[in-house]
Amino acid sequence: MSDSASEERPHTRAEEPPRQTGAEQTPLDRTYDVVVIGGGAVGENVAARVVQRGLSALLIEQELLGGECSYWACMPSKALLRPGEVLRAARAVPGAAQAVTGDLDVRAVLERRDAFTSNWNDSSQVRWAEQTGITVARGRGRLDGPRRVVVQLSGDTEERPVEARHAVVLCTGSQPSIPPIPGLRELRPWTSREATSAKEVPKRLAIVGGGVVGCEMAQAWARLGSQVVLLERGERVLEALEPFVGDLLADALRADGVDVRTGVALRSASREGEGPVTLATDDGEITADTVLVATGRAPRTAGLGLETVGLEPDARLDVDDSCRVTAVEGGWLYAAGDVNGRALFTHQGKYQARMCGDAIAARARGEHASPVAWSPFAATADHHAVPAVVFTDPQVATVGYTEAQARDEGISVRAVEHDLGQVAGAALRADGYTGRAKLVVDQERLVVVGFTAVGPEVGELLHAATVAIVGEVPLDRLWHAVPAFPTVSEVWLRLLEAYGL
Repeated sequence: MSDSASEERPHTRAEEPPRQTGAEQTPLDRTYDVVVIGGGAVGENVAARVVQRGLSALLIEQELLGGECSYWACMPSKALLRPGEVLRAARAVPGAAQAVTGDLDVRAVLERRDAFTSNWNDSSQVRWAEQTGITVARGRGRLDGPRRVVVQLSGDTEERPVEARHAVVLCTGSQPSIPPIPGLRELRPWTSREATSAKEVPKRLAIVGGGVVGCEMAQAWARLGSQVVLLERGERVLEALEPFVGDLLADALRADGVDVRTGVALRSASREGEGPVTLATDDGEITADTVLVATGRAPRTAGLGLETVGLEPDARLDVDDSCRVTAVEGGWLYAAGDVNGRALFTHQGKYQARMCGDAIAARARGEHASPVAWSPFAATADHHAVPAVVFTDPQVATVGYTEAQARDEGISVRAVEHDLGQVAGAALRADGYTGRAKLVVDQERLVVVGFTAVGPEVGELLHAATVAIVGEVPLDRLWHAVPAFPTVSEVWLRLLEAYGL
């Protein structure tokens, strides 16, 4: 299974259609065991899982099969970031630094990005789905009562009714939110989609929002030659994380030439004709050629027909740990991935998809599939062990609680930190290695409940922390997991020593 199951100004407007394969539509049956609306990474995984368990599945997608992650988020954004990261890493090691004589080749970077998106052509995804046994429908799907979906195929005005024997699963993801700032929406600004698919480097780029998308795109386009200003109304970028994260990352962005402005709110936006954009802030005016709005995302529920099953049209889709929508009688409606708002990460959405698919299949067989903590059908990691990496340079790796979050949950915690630059493996990796790591420990159970690290390529440290948290490994046992020398993972030893072991 693929990992998705897994502009001169061509794609600078969000409403432009993606490029599909143009393959002929498969004739639809009247009934399927499972109907999945939304064919991104999560929908693909739900459909594949139930087919593997012996059920039939219809997967409905109106854009590109593979969804946001494959074409406008995870893959293209990381492809844009990686070349600059490699170049900086080479320049940080004497001997290699002397061999580096040029800057990034913008055209080559964009071509590599395009290769990772298959040039926004989803034929390989369609082939995979069909070979897996999934029926793919190009078009829109919406609910029309219990276990009933109407499908409007692309290029067709007719709506076709389809019945689901066991379940309908909503996997429609999320969409960028544009705040109600005067003039901003009228500019038709970039969102994450345009920022990851642009064909030219914007001369002057203003980014509104200092979250993950804002920080990643600020660094990517700055290293490709754009003059970038980043506006964050909070005290620091990535404000929800440990305080040292935002401080270290802001320093790194400024070193790349990004004008990072925190504690600054955007008041209005305007443009005269085809001229530059003027952003009025409480810290003065900013002029830019392109504006990226990166202020968060909202579940994509409009037009899903929620009202036909007793829900409000824009209702929050509360789900249990098997992703079953709790407010709908009969237990047949599920929502997995960003649309349920639990954990807006591709890996967590695919994790939910596996739990959801297995629960649907078990219930179809009449087996007990209660979403309790010990059940294999319960997405319990969503509650306390969500790993995430911000792929800036330095990277930010987090899993579990921050110290503040743990205290808010009523956990008696102790936190310890260590300077990554003092770890031998890090010092060998790059001259002037700068980073920090933090461990949050539950003092009553003596287990790790949170981990955060900032530093070059620290994302590769994250799974060890995730295993420690999910496995609830006692500290006195974790002490015997000896890190190899000299690796950056030696920070685990240093953190446990700081704790007192």
